Amino acid sequence: MEMKGALGVALLSVISFISQVNCQEAVLQISNGGLVRDYCIVHNHSWTPLPQTLNTATAYPLVNLTSSVLCDTSGIHPDVVKGKALVVMRGECDFSQKALVAQTLGATALLIASNKTLITPSANESEYAKVHIPLALMRYRDFLAAWQVFGDGMQVKLFAPPLSKIDPNIAVMLLISIVTVALGGYWSGACERDRLNSCSAGGGGEGENKADSNRVFLYSPLNVVIFVILMCGMLVLMYFFYNILVYFIIAIFCFASASALFSCLDAVMDKIGCGTLSFSVRNKSFSVRSILLAAVCISVAVVWGVYRNEDRWIWILQNLLGFAFCLNFMKTITLSNFKICVILLSLLLLYDVFFVFITPFFTKNGVSIMVQVALGPDAAGEKTQGNMVEIPAEPQAPSEKIPVVMRVPRFSAWAQNLCGMQFSILGYGDIIVPGLLVAYCSRFDVWISSRKKIYFLSCCIAYLLGMVLTFAVMLLSGMGQPALLYLVPFTLITSAIVAGCRGEMRQFWTGTTYEVLNSPREPLLPEGRADRTIGESC
Repeated sequence: MEMKGALGVALLSVISFISQVNCQEAVLQISNGGLVRDYCIVHNHSWTPLPQTLNTATAYPLVNLTSSVLCDTSGIHPDVVKGKALVVMRGECDFSQKALVAQTLGATALLIASNKTLITPSANESEYAKVHIPLALMRYRDFLAAWQVFGDGMQVKLFAPPLSKIDPNIAVMLLISIVTVALGGYWSGACERDRLNSCSAGGGGEGENKADSNRVFLYSPLNVVIFVILMCGMLVLMYFFYNILVYFIIAIFCFASASALFSCLDAVMDKIGCGTLSFSVRNKSFSVRSILLAAVCISVAVVWGVYRNEDRWIWILQNLLGFAFCLNFMKTITLSNFKICVILLSLLLLYDVFFVFITPFFTKNGVSIMVQVALGPDAAGEKTQGNMVEIPAEPQAPSEKIPVVMRVPRFSAWAQNLCGMQFSILGYGDIIVPGLLVAYCSRFDVWISSRKKIYFLSCCIAYLLGMVLTFAVMLLSGMGQPALLYLVPFTLITSAIVAGCRGEMRQFWTGTTYEVLNSPREPLLPEGRADRTIGESC
């Protein structure tokens, strides 16, 4: 038992070690004995590493030399700066020269105030070994704000908390994705069950038309190909005309998400048995419940549209609207059979891989078209390569981003959030595309009267495993991944294996187009079901 415990502790230590990385953003804590403030700084951990915790950081008195760029020692007496941290202005000479001058004067740390973009400080390889004091860049406006608050007598500590690769927001992203897919698939199956029950109860064509009035059927491979081509064209147009089309997409999202949220809330009201109160105006009937729901949904969409760039809290509202949008999409778009599912998901897999992995070879900045469109052309901080970061030194106008992703902030990135909130994102397509297959599996369970919902549950589990693999590869590689690369094979192969093991592949493949060849009195499939074609019209 002791051996197993030791192995467990060792394994946990290894996982903890590999799950943390050094980052270039760090924390500057300024105090004067009572008041404490934290500010963002940028350093180079491979050149001048900083302590990882506040407790291990050394406190230095801070000397204000922002009137100097410190390219030489002229005009500065060593006794003034010896044993203290200096803050000087950026410019006129490189970082290593400033650091060497500061060392010569006896300074213990160097802060460089910048009015420009904060970048990871670097120098020639030969200069690295000569610098032995901490070096970091800070915003000049932050220093001015601190100077007004603290004045003389400032004490500073510099430290860089390690950034954990495994952030709790991954669990939130997994939860959002699997709940959306499962609920969307269940809703689609419930609608199909209601349609069939309506037909069985003698509703006839009227019941069917009511159930299908808001549904769009994809039953032709040609329609699927045209749909994917249109998606490719739209993505390319967004890449070249982003600054114009982004507002068009935002307007469409506000309308579509408000409509989807209304549909979801209305279905919930029906499920819990909430009654409706109607009144008539000029022979036209109006539902009080519908009016109130519409007012709420429109208000939510308008609030999101007005405050869409408030990163601190608007991501919650965007995820709510996105959740409703994905649910309604999965309920509305209906794939008629597994053949269409295979064609659509396979083409979208190629689409995802091409625009993520192949297009960087053709773009000027080496960023994939998919990432550029998802993050926006001004999201430079998200797209910097390697260990280099860029952080604006001055407040900038917020860059518009297309609202087609779930966004969850990194909860463990405390130091990094001082420099700007960091988000993990998951595209709606990574939920909707596999979700359409889950919805088809749910409807097929209804058609074959499967009490255990074997197709629906197995496809949901496959989706969850695919998402776990996606995040695992992302963490190990340190790069964003096209989720469909893992989700499509997991869900398609799992569904095909279930159908093959149950001997129902023919019916599963042809879906609503399958025609019964045997007597209508005989069970269609082993579990038994109504004496009509699978999913056949009433």
